[in-house]
Amino acid sequence: MEDKPISKKDILKELDEIQSKDHKYSDGRILGSMCTEAHPFAKEVYCKFLDSNLGDPGLFKGTKYIENEVIKSIGELLSISEPYGNIVTGGTEANIMAMRAARNHARKYKRIKEGEIIIPDSAHFSFKKAADMMNLKIIEAKLDENYKIDVDSVKENISDNTVAIVAIAGTTELGLVDPIEELSEIAYENNIYFHVDAAFGGFSIPFLRKIGYEFPPFDFSLHGVCSITVDPHKMGLAPIPAGGILFRKKEYLEVMAVDSPYLTVKTQSTIVGTRSGAASAATYAIMKYLGNEGYEKLAGNLMDNTHYFKEGLEKIGYDVVVEPELNIVAFNHPDMEAHDLADKLEDLGWRVSVAKCPVAIRVVLMNHITKQHLTDLLDDLTEIY
Repeated sequence: MEDKPISKKDILKELDEIQSKDHKYSDGRILGSMCTEAHPFAKEVYCKFLDSNLGDPGLFKGTKYIENEVIKSIGELLSISEPYGNIVTGGTEANIMAMRAARNHARKYKRIKEGEIIIPDSAHFSFKKAADMMNLKIIEAKLDENYKIDVDSVKENISDNTVAIVAIAGTTELGLVDPIEELSEIAYENNIYFHVDAAFGGFSIPFLRKIGYEFPPFDFSLHGVCSITVDPHKMGLAPIPAGGILFRKKEYLEVMAVDSPYLTVKTQSTIVGTRSGAASAATYAIMKYLGNEGYEKLAGNLMDNTHYFKEGLEKIGYDVVVEPELNIVAFNHPDMEAHDLADKLEDLGWRVSVAKCPVAIRVVLMNHITKQHLTDLLDDLTEIY
């Protein structure tokens, strides 16, 4: 830190120069991210609530009301009228909270001391963080021939120490939806906590259904589902960080509660103590501003772009790994390794990612990617081919 103050003008100039090294969503060349540029109105509201602290909600009763209303609104999308939960930093924190709830619930009511969680091989890395933090053993269920969690593998791995089963609605690499209805029954019959990670699909599947896309049940309409992760900062167009965790029962929050005697509320269940209410307010605002119609249009446009890109790839001769269920396309060159193809695309200015299961180029068709961007990408892929 400098001894003497520096002018705002000079500081902003310096920050602009540093920020110029960042990639921008608006360029349409960030192809592997599940996040996107937030809606301008959501950004405006976010700044308005920066100084609020939901870690001490008694001081910020209006902002806490907003968080509760947001959780209720998201719950309505996910087939529950009285959900419990919080707006958090993202899917990672939400998944960690879910696993903490599952572990604590099993420890209190089943006396399980060395818990195990069954997750698909396609699960997000946040579950490995959760297991490490809470001394849980990860049991990875195999994937079937369609790259979804194998139900029989889950059944085979259930033990007396199983504290949770996890399924995905919108897998990170391929955007697929696991057989959640079957797993819900298995979890319910075995009295095991069942968590659905819908960080990616939770803000699109409900709207895609409304415009005619068919998806199997994945939410609280299934009686085995105990909690769901959903991220407003993905297809919800809220600013980063804005994730959500919803629970079916209040007791899942209660088993995580610790005393917070010097705050206005005497117990706290979230992982983070001090947490801004800005994400809740921005999510509240953008959900009201866009409404069902706005999100239906957005989800439909993203799927239109997904089909356009998939068909363009096939016309050139690339191999599409699976039929897209959500707005992710994974593909390979018939004669080139995925990492080599990724390097060629990187040299052309495209920021891509490579999936691990199966190994393939992965493109996430988020809101910042237009049809013109996809046309330019297909032209480059034609040249490479």
